[in-house]
Amino acid sequence: MKTIIHRGNSRGHSNYGWLDTHYTFSFANYYDAGRVHFGALRVFNDDFIDGGGGFDRHPHDNMEITTIVLEGTLEHKDSMGHIEQIRPNEVQVMSAGTGIFHSEYNADKKVPVKLFQIWVFPSVKNLTPRYDQKAFDPADRKDKWQRLVSPDEPGALLLNQKTWFSRISLSADKNTSYTLHDKSHGAYIFIIDGSAETEGTRLETRDGMGISEASEISIKALKDSDILLIEVSMQW
Repeated sequence: MKTIIHRGNSRGHSNYGWLDTHYTFSFANYYDAGRVHFGALRVFNDDFIDGGGGFDRHPHDNMEITTIVLEGTLEHKDSMGHIEQIRPNEVQVMSAGTGIFHSEYNADKKVPVKLFQIWVFPSVKNLTPRYDQKAFDPADRKDKWQRLVSPDEPGALLLNQKTWFSRISLSADKNTSYTLHDKSHGAYIFIIDGSAETEGTRLETRDGMGISEASEISIKALKDSDILLIEVSMQW
Protein backbone atom coordinates (compact mmCIF):
# COMPACT_ATOMS: atom_id res chain seq x y z
CA MET A 1 0.00 0.00 0.00
CA LYS A 2 1.22 3.47 -0.94
CA THR A 3 -0.16 6.66 0.61
CA ILE A 4 0.15 10.39 0.11
CA ILE A 5 -1.19 12.94 2.62
CA HIS A 6 -2.44 16.42 1.72
CA ARG A 7 -3.24 18.38 4.88
CA GLY A 8 -5.90 21.02 4.48
CA ASN A 9 -3.54 23.83 5.48
CA SER A 10 -0.90 22.72 2.96
CA ARG A 11 -3.08 23.30 -0.11
CA GLY A 12 -2.59 26.11 -2.57
CA HIS A 13 -4.71 29.18 -1.84
CA SER A 14 -5.97 32.21 -3.77
CA ASN A 15 -8.37 34.97 -2.75
CA TYR A 16 -9.79 37.05 -5.58
CA GLY A 17 -12.32 38.86 -3.41
CA TRP A 18 -15.41 37.27 -4.91
CA LEU A 19 -13.67 33.84 -4.90
CA ASP A 20 -11.72 32.29 -2.01
CA THR A 21 -10.35 28.96 -3.15
CA HIS A 22 -8.02 26.17 -2.06
CA TYR A 23 -6.27 23.90 -4.56
CA THR A 24 -5.37 20.32 -3.64
CA PHE A 25 -3.53 19.95 -6.97
CA SER A 26 -1.62 22.46 -9.11
CA PHE A 27 -4.06 24.91 -10.67
CA ALA A 28 -4.08 28.52 -11.92
CA ASN A 29 -1.23 30.39 -10.17
CA TYR A 30 -0.50 27.50 -7.77
CA TYR A 31 2.09 24.98 -8.90
CA ASP A 32 3.72 22.15 -6.99
CA ALA A 33 5.58 19.54 -9.04
CA GLY A 34 4.61 16.90 -6.47
CA ARG A 35 0.93 17.78 -6.67
CA VAL A 36 -0.07 17.73 -10.31
CA HIS A 37 -2.52 14.82 -10.17
CA PHE A 38 -3.38 11.57 -8.44
CA GLY A 39 -3.89 9.02 -11.19
CA ALA A 40 -6.65 10.34 -13.43
CA LEU A 41 -7.71 12.84 -10.74
CA ARG A 42 -6.38 16.19 -11.98
CA VAL A 43 -8.17 18.97 -10.05
CA PHE A 44 -9.82 19.22 -6.64
CA ASN A 45 -10.78 22.83 -5.93
CA ASP A 46 -12.54 23.88 -2.72
CA ASP A 47 -14.36 27.09 -3.73
CA PHE A 48 -16.11 29.80 -1.70
CA ILE A 49 -17.97 32.17 -4.05
CA ASP A 50 -19.28 35.41 -2.58
CA GLY A 51 -22.82 36.60 -3.19
CA GLY A 52 -23.32 37.55 -6.85
CA GLY A 53 -19.79 36.45 -7.83
CA GLY A 54 -18.89 33.89 -10.41
CA PHE A 55 -16.91 32.67 -13.40
CA ASP A 56 -17.65 34.38 -16.72
CA ARG A 57 -18.17 32.33 -19.88
CA HIS A 58 -15.04 30.23 -20.50
CA PRO A 59 -14.10 27.10 -22.47
CA HIS A 60 -13.25 23.51 -21.52
CA ASP A 61 -12.37 20.48 -23.61
CA ASN A 62 -11.43 16.86 -22.99
CA MET A 63 -11.99 16.94 -19.27
CA GLU A 64 -14.58 15.22 -17.04
CA ILE A 65 -15.85 17.85 -14.58
CA THR A 66 -17.89 17.19 -11.44
CA THR A 67 -19.34 19.93 -9.24
CA ILE A 68 -20.63 19.17 -5.73
CA VAL A 69 -22.45 22.03 -4.01
CA LEU A 70 -22.23 22.09 -0.20
CA GLU A 71 -24.00 25.37 0.57
CA GLY A 72 -25.88 28.01 -1.43
CA THR A 73 -27.01 27.90 -5.06
CA LEU A 74 -24.81 27.87 -8.16
CA GLU A 75 -26.23 28.91 -11.52
CA HIS A 76 -24.81 27.20 -14.61
CA LYS A 77 -25.21 28.23 -18.26
CA ASP A 78 -23.52 26.49 -21.18
CA SER A 79 -23.22 26.42 -24.94
CA MET A 80 -25.41 23.28 -25.11
CA GLY A 81 -28.35 25.40 -23.94
CA HIS A 82 -28.50 24.31 -20.30
CA ILE A 83 -29.50 26.90 -17.72
CA GLU A 84 -29.55 25.15 -14.36
CA GLN A 85 -29.27 25.86 -10.65
CA ILE A 86 -27.30 23.46 -8.46
CA ARG A 87 -28.10 23.27 -4.75
CA PRO A 88 -26.79 21.36 -1.70
CA ASN A 89 -26.97 17.57 -2.14
CA GLU A 90 -27.02 18.04 -5.91
CA VAL A 91 -24.17 16.98 -8.16
CA GLN A 92 -23.42 18.13 -11.69
CA VAL A 93 -21.28 16.31 -14.25
CA MET A 94 -20.03 17.72 -17.51
CA SER A 95 -18.04 15.81 -20.12
CA ALA A 96 -16.36 18.62 -22.02
CA GLY A 97 -15.28 16.37 -24.90
CA THR A 98 -14.68 18.27 -28.15
CA GLY A 99 -15.35 21.58 -26.41
CA ILE A 100 -17.90 23.51 -24.40
CA PHE A 101 -18.33 27.04 -23.08
CA HIS A 102 -20.02 27.69 -19.76
CA SER A 103 -20.40 30.21 -16.94
CA GLU A 104 -20.97 29.62 -13.22
CA TYR A 105 -22.43 32.21 -10.86
CA ASN A 106 -23.68 32.44 -7.33
CA ALA A 107 -27.42 32.73 -7.87
CA ASP A 108 -27.90 34.70 -4.62
CA LYS A 109 -26.58 38.25 -4.13
CA LYS A 110 -26.13 37.74 -0.37
CA VAL A 111 -25.61 34.07 0.48
CA PRO A 112 -22.20 32.58 -0.46
CA VAL A 113 -21.82 29.32 -2.35
CA LYS A 114 -19.46 26.59 -1.13
CA LEU A 115 -18.60 23.85 -3.60
CA PHE A 116 -16.04 21.36 -4.81
CA GLN A 117 -15.07 21.30 -8.46
CA ILE A 118 -13.25 18.12 -9.42
CA TRP A 119 -11.66 17.34 -12.78
CA VAL A 120 -10.76 13.89 -14.06
CA PHE A 121 -8.86 13.08 -17.27
CA PRO A 122 -11.17 11.28 -19.76
CA SER A 123 -10.58 7.73 -20.91
CA VAL A 124 -11.55 8.66 -24.48
CA LYS A 125 -10.93 12.09 -26.01
CA ASN A 126 -13.03 14.18 -28.37
CA LEU A 127 -16.43 12.76 -27.50
CA THR A 128 -19.61 14.79 -27.94
CA PRO A 129 -20.02 17.08 -24.88
CA ARG A 130 -22.58 15.93 -22.32
CA TYR A 131 -24.23 17.41 -19.21
CA ASP A 132 -26.20 15.85 -16.34
CA GLN A 133 -27.31 16.76 -12.84
CA LYS A 134 -28.98 14.92 -9.97
CA ALA A 135 -30.12 15.40 -6.37
CA PHE A 136 -29.00 12.79 -3.82
CA ASP A 137 -30.89 12.12 -0.58
CA PRO A 138 -28.50 12.66 2.36
CA ALA A 139 -30.38 9.98 4.34
CA ASP A 140 -29.10 7.40 1.84
CA ARG A 141 -25.48 7.98 2.89
CA LYS A 142 -26.00 7.68 6.65
CA ASP A 143 -23.31 5.17 7.72
CA LYS A 144 -23.16 3.69 4.21
CA TRP A 145 -21.56 4.65 0.92
CA GLN A 146 -23.73 6.57 -1.52
CA ARG A 147 -22.57 6.39 -5.12
CA LEU A 148 -22.60 9.77 -6.82
CA VAL A 149 -20.59 9.16 -9.99
CA SER A 150 -19.70 6.01 -11.91
CA PRO A 151 -18.70 4.96 -15.41
CA ASP A 152 -21.63 2.54 -15.69
CA GLU A 153 -23.91 2.20 -12.63
CA PRO A 154 -27.67 2.92 -12.74
CA GLY A 155 -28.62 5.68 -10.31
CA ALA A 156 -25.22 7.38 -10.45
CA LEU A 157 -24.13 10.18 -12.75
CA LEU A 158 -21.95 8.88 -15.57
CA LEU A 159 -18.42 10.01 -16.46
CA ASN A 160 -16.13 8.99 -19.30
CA GLN A 161 -13.48 7.39 -17.08
CA LYS A 162 -13.01 4.50 -14.64
CA THR A 163 -14.00 6.78 -11.78
CA TRP A 164 -16.36 6.28 -8.87
CA PHE A 165 -17.33 9.09 -6.47
CA SER A 166 -18.84 7.92 -3.17
CA ARG A 167 -19.94 9.90 -0.12
CA ILE A 168 -20.72 8.80 3.43
CA SER A 169 -21.96 10.47 6.63
CA LEU A 170 -20.18 8.26 9.14
CA SER A 171 -21.23 8.45 12.78
CA ALA A 172 -18.64 8.82 15.54
CA ASP A 173 -16.87 5.53 16.42
CA LYS A 174 -18.39 3.76 13.40
CA ASN A 175 -16.20 1.76 11.03
CA THR A 176 -16.59 1.28 7.31
CA SER A 177 -14.59 -0.18 4.45
CA TYR A 178 -14.39 0.44 0.73
CA THR A 179 -13.45 -2.23 -1.81
CA LEU A 180 -11.85 -0.98 -5.01
CA HIS A 181 -13.09 -2.26 -8.34
CA ASP A 182 -9.51 -3.12 -9.34
CA LYS A 183 -6.33 -3.27 -7.29
CA SER A 184 -4.59 -1.18 -9.96
CA HIS A 185 -6.89 1.72 -9.09
CA GLY A 186 -6.31 4.30 -6.37
CA ALA A 187 -8.63 6.02 -3.90
CA TYR A 188 -8.52 9.65 -2.86
CA ILE A 189 -10.23 10.27 0.49
CA PHE A 190 -11.28 13.80 1.43
CA ILE A 191 -12.74 14.79 4.80
CA ILE A 192 -15.46 17.32 4.05
CA ASP A 193 -16.13 17.74 7.76
CA GLY A 194 -15.19 15.83 10.89
CA SER A 195 -12.29 13.58 11.81
CA ALA A 196 -11.48 10.02 10.78
CA GLU A 197 -8.70 7.46 10.87
CA THR A 198 -7.76 5.79 7.60
CA GLU A 199 -5.22 2.97 7.53
CA GLY A 200 -3.60 4.30 10.71
CA THR A 201 -3.56 7.97 9.63
CA ARG A 202 -5.72 10.57 11.35
CA LEU A 203 -7.43 12.97 8.95
CA GLU A 204 -9.16 16.20 9.94
CA THR A 205 -11.58 18.51 8.13
CA ARG A 206 -10.33 19.32 4.59
CA ASP A 207 -7.45 16.83 4.77
CA GLY A 208 -6.97 14.53 1.78
CA MET A 209 -5.23 11.17 1.43
CA GLY A 210 -4.39 9.20 -1.69
CA ILE A 211 -4.07 5.42 -1.40
CA SER A 212 -2.82 3.09 -4.12
CA GLU A 213 -1.74 -0.55 -4.42
CA ALA A 214 -4.57 -1.65 -2.12
CA SER A 215 -7.73 -3.65 -2.70
CA GLU A 216 -9.69 -2.48 0.36
CA ILE A 217 -9.59 0.62 2.56
CA SER A 218 -10.74 0.88 6.18
CA ILE A 219 -12.05 4.07 7.75
CA LYS A 220 -13.12 4.84 11.34
CA ALA A 221 -14.92 8.06 12.25
CA LEU A 222 -13.42 9.69 15.35
CA LYS A 223 -16.43 12.02 15.40
CA ASP A 224 -19.40 12.49 13.09
CA SER A 225 -17.81 12.88 9.67
CA ASP A 226 -18.78 13.72 6.10
CA ILE A 227 -16.37 11.93 3.76
CA LEU A 228 -15.89 11.87 -0.02
CA LEU A 229 -13.97 9.01 -1.65
CA ILE A 230 -12.91 9.11 -5.29
CA GLU A 231 -11.73 5.87 -6.87
CA VAL A 232 -9.72 6.51 -10.02
CA SER A 233 -7.65 4.70 -12.58
CA MET A 234 -3.97 5.29 -11.84
CA GLN A 235 -3.12 4.81 -15.53
CA TRP A 236 -5.35 6.01 -18.34
